[in-house]
Amino acid sequence: VQLQAFGGGLVRAGDSLRLSCTTSERTFNNYALGWIRQAPGKEREFVAAFSRSGRSADYAANVKGRFTISRDNAATTIYLQMNDLKPEDTAVYFCAADGRGYTSNFYIPRRANEYTHWGQGTQVTVSS
Repeated sequence: VQLQAFGGGLVRAGDSLRLSCTTSERTFNNYALGWIRQAPGKEREFVAAFSRSGRSADYAANVKGRFTISRDNAATTIYLQMNDLKPEDTAVYFCAADGRGYTSNFYIPRRANEYTHWGQGTQVTVSS
């Protein structure tokens, strides 16, 4: 399972960024996909994710209303549109896949330890 995340950068508070994560068709269609972030000195934190079916999505409370997760089925890519970025959003953002086959197609993994495959991460830095 390969996950390639792109789109991080250095921005100012209030700016926007869009992250992309491309994977194989098999992974895209059979795994729940999501974004997890890790700030320096902190544990990995759920940001947003789709269910395996792709029909349901959920967000962490601290990004809801600012971040939007979306997907392009033809491109087997998920996106994370991040608006109104804040310094506390500074972190390495990982694209991750939940490869556990025993969960429902509608289940959304909301904990980092539920993800079985990880991309390389992309740095997002928000200056005040």
